[in-house]
This record gives sequence, structure tokens and C-alpha cells, in this order.
Amino acid sequence: MAEPVQTPQAFPTRIFSGIQPSGSLTLGNYLGALKRFAQKQNEGIETLYCVVDLHAITVWQDPAKLRQQTREVAAAYIASGIDPKRSILYNQSQVRAHTELAWIFNCIARIGWMYRMTQFKDKAGANSEASSLGLLAYPSLMAADILAFKATHVPVGEDQKQHIELCRDIAAKFNHDYKVNFFPITEPLIEGPATKVMSLRDGTKKMSKSDPSDQSRINLTDDADTIAKKIRKAKTDAEPLPDNVEALDGRPDAKSLVNIYAALSDRTAADVLTEFAGAQFGTFKPALADLAVAKLGPITAEMNRLMQEPDEIDAILGRGAERADAISAPILNDVYDIVGMIRSRQV
Repeated sequence: MAEPVQTPQAFPTRIFSGIQPSGSLTLGNYLGALKRFAQKQNEGIETLYCVVDLHAITVWQDPAKLRQQTREVAAAYIASGIDPKRSILYNQSQVRAHTELAWIFNCIARIGWMYRMTQFKDKAGANSEASSLGLLAYPSLMAADILAFKATHVPVGEDQKQHIELCRDIAAKFNHDYKVNFFPITEPLIEGPATKVMSLRDGTKKMSKSDPSDQSRINLTDDADTIAKKIRKAKTDAEPLPDNVEALDGRPDAKSLVNIYAALSDRTAADVLTEFAGAQFGTFKPALADLAVAKLGPITAEMNRLMQEPDEIDAILGRGAERADAISAPILNDVYDIVGMIRSRQV
């Protein structure tokens, strides 16, 4: 699809990203998302970070547990360095632009686009007709999440890159169909040594909060002893660590642990291998465990403190939603005007 011409000055730099409140957050969420979110905030870029509770209900959620997990994700954002005064932090369902713009995009996007989404195929499985319509339309809502604020950049893991490409297609088709240069063509931000953190039990699979085995991941709520035990039991091979990154090819479990060490220490994998070249995992794993505990311990402690004050978390999310609505409401009203809706009042 041909994209509309736009100049870099057309849209101010604005970052948006979100995390689902479904299951405990992991080291993968921290290294692949939360840590990078805080870095972007500290670069002075306008940042909006969302707990995407509407996405969570594409599969059934226990209401009480959903509320608890929404607060837990918000606590993780804050404990990882997101300052609610410098970034906008809120939960998706409190800002109406997400759902209203998603309906407009449902009428712009093509059904074939949705069926091609790899994540829908993975989650729906063989019995896709039994899946919710929301699961199929998930990428349209994701596009609305981003474009409701005219976000120009989205930090994402590699597995979400296809959804950003679809967001770009929706923005381009809207601009083309209505002959406007209204939405930016959002760019994904995929960077760093651990943008995709792998399972501790299988270095070929992504670390996931939905994995049946708790030993496959490090949860942000794990205490120091649990973290050390999981790393000690992480799957490895019998070979010592090499002195160069290329030699890790074909050794997914070793490569995964080296990349985790690199990301936690803000170094490259090559630097880590220079330090540990020739070391057996009996030496490397304790060093990795100590590093993980040192980095994650303060985050876990702050999350625990915040979770003791649910009213404080709710107030933070409410204030963030007001700020988010102040940005998105005028954009949504402009969309309605472009599409041809009669709006006797601006709401």
C-alpha cells in the first residue's frame, strides 16, 4: 500500500506502549519493555504508558483478578522507573478514544489483514471459530491505542512488530481514503540485547508469563532465593562459554543467559563473553543470579509497597487517564469530522 507523503515536522515525537494485565510480569517484561520505557522517558521524549486491560479480556478474565493484575502492572511501571508526573500512566478502559477509534478502524481494516496476524493464529489454534471476535480484532484496537495519540514511535518486542506494520497500514489507508495527512506512520523501536528474552527451560522459546512451568521464567514478584534457584536450574549445555558471540550460534540456552546478563548490566554480549570466556556455567550462573537479584530486588520491594496502597495506584491511573483524554479527545473529534459524523457538541 502506498503511504501518504509526510514530512518529519508533521508530527511531534511521541511514544506510546502498553502491557496486558494478564499474569505476573516477568524478567522478559522488564528487560524487553519496562526498562526501555524508563530510558525513553529519561530522554525527554513525550511518553504515554498504558495498562491495556481491554486487550486482556479478548480471553476470559476473572474480574477481581483483573483488577488486581491491573494494579500490579501499574506498580511494575512505577517501580521500574516510570514517573507518573513525567510520563502519562493510565489504564486503557478509562479513556474512551481507544474503543471509539477502534470501531472506526474496524471499518477501515480488512478482515484478511486480521487473519494473517501470526499471534491470532497462535492463540486461536485449530478451533479459531470458537475464539472471540475481540481476539481477531485485537490489532485494530492496538492501532487505535497508538493513533489515538498520534504516537510516532512504539517500543515493542520482535513478536509485536507485525502488529505495528498493520497499524501503519491502517493509518495509511485512513489517510488515503479520506485524502488527509492526519495520522503518522508509526515506527517500531526494537533495540537492545534482550528485546526478546528466552525461557530458562528452553532457549528457543520466548519467556512467557503464560508458560505452564514457573521454572521457565523469573517473575518480578520472585524473592532473591527464588531467583537464584531458577537461574541455577536454568537449562544449559556442557561447553564452556566462548570468547565471541558468533560461537554461541547453535547454543540457544547459553546465548539466552549471556544476553540476559548483558541486558541487566547494560553491556553487550561481546563484553560479557570477554569477561567470562572459558568459564563453565557453574561459575557464570552464580554471577548472573547475583546480578539479577541486585537489579530486580529494589523493583520487587517497591512493587510490594505500592500493592499495599491500592487507592494510591488507582489515583495515579485516574490522573493519568485525565491527561491521556486531554490529548486523545480532540484527535477523536477530528476523526469523526473527517469521516463525516455530525457532532453537535464536542465530548
